[in-house]
Amino acid sequence: MNQKDKFQYYTFLALIFWVPIPLGSNHPWSWSIIEIVVFLLLSIHLCFAIKNKNDIFKKLSPYKYLLIGFLIVQCWLILQYMPLPSSILYTLSPNLADVYQYFPNEWRTFSLDPSETRVASYKGLAYFCIMILSILLITSETRLKQLLTVIVLSGTFQAVYGSLQAMSSNELSWIFELHNSTIATGGFIYKNHFANFLLLCLSMGIGLLVASLNNRSADTARKKLRNIVSTLIGGKAVIRIALALMVIGLVMSRSRMGNAAFFIAMTITGIFAFIYFKKRNKNLTILLISLFIIDTFILGAWFGLDKVKSRIEQTSLAQENRDEVNVYGLELIKKYPLIGTGAGSFYAVFSMVKGDDITLFYDHAHNDYLQFSIEYGLPMTLLLAALVLASLRQAIYTLRNRHNNLMKGTAFGCMMAIIGMLIHITVDFNLQAPANAVYFVLILTLAWQSRFLLRHKHRN
Repeated sequence: MNQKDKFQYYTFLALIFWVPIPLGSNHPWSWSIIEIVVFLLLSIHLCFAIKNKNDIFKKLSPYKYLLIGFLIVQCWLILQYMPLPSSILYTLSPNLADVYQYFPNEWRTFSLDPSETRVASYKGLAYFCIMILSILLITSETRLKQLLTVIVLSGTFQAVYGSLQAMSSNELSWIFELHNSTIATGGFIYKNHFANFLLLCLSMGIGLLVASLNNRSADTARKKLRNIVSTLIGGKAVIRIALALMVIGLVMSRSRMGNAAFFIAMTITGIFAFIYFKKRNKNLTILLISLFIIDTFILGAWFGLDKVKSRIEQTSLAQENRDEVNVYGLELIKKYPLIGTGAGSFYAVFSMVKGDDITLFYDHAHNDYLQFSIEYGLPMTLLLAALVLASLRQAIYTLRNRHNNLMKGTAFGCMMAIIGMLIHITVDFNLQAPANAVYFVLILTLAWQSRFLLRHKHRN
């Protein structure tokens, strides 16, 4: 590893750790840091690759479908805010004529909020660069393990900070001096973004723990007992403690769907792994059972799982406006099914269709499926869904066919994270938070890398 490569690699790891700290990077100055760093990192890497005549395209070739699909979406966002002749706009999206009829300008945009769409396109390009950087920089088992460790450390830091701050009884948060309560939010403003972030980090942490499980069979009672103890504590004690701390943070977030999505995703992935692991071992079962028993019933009882349960029981459709938001949001999809209203435009266009029964201000749809369909249009939303499902398929392939423990553990974490995210975004807008989006894009890429990384070298 030369010095230039070291600089790029460790800067990338530092960025991954930094992303959630400044309020989930959900402010212009903080997401601008992400954009500047990744654009510079990729530019530097490409310059040295050209100078050293490295074949970048060969490295990216196994991931071409993921990268091309994501690039198409980014090109679409740019097209959304480009001024175009009215004849083209009205042909593809006739209802735009009702919006623009009072404006004399002949050059208009598909997006009804082009400035916000431009911002969204910059974010999207940054996410695309993170995909490429992950492929180009994470090139060995050592680096992959270090990246997973950074993700676990990041989640642990957020969980500890969020939990301590929630228990501090301070009126203002320790950083940025925001309003503080007994609900943990970590470096985020919104508790559900915090819970979703921990869900992603917990998933990859469990994957890292799965990768370290001992596959050797025990032929004596003593060895079996030693394996059980090693699975629960052993040399993996630090990771296990980190997972416990993140579960505490997740429970203290009081996020109903965040907690539900985590345990549902862990159950589904655990059952799948137990069935399809070619070298099935009891240690995996012991690990998953310990996560349920120790984390749910012991840590949860101490740190507020009963309060989460109470919130779920008290939830009723009569108290929630989100179902009405979904109904009105569908009207926007009917009006702009192909083109969408422009990325980032929901807060501006929702007022066009909402009824008098919606008294609150909604800047997001509280359902990412709905929001992407409204803003991006159905074709691009379906393409994004296909990319996510393709990444899930890569993780499943790795779990079923590869023998490398680290790759299988990574695939386990990716599968769990993807399932958890797909569940959680049915009631929230987690992908609108840059920190969560960065980690999810990275996880999608790692799902592909778990299949293709070092495949030819180890033939697994």
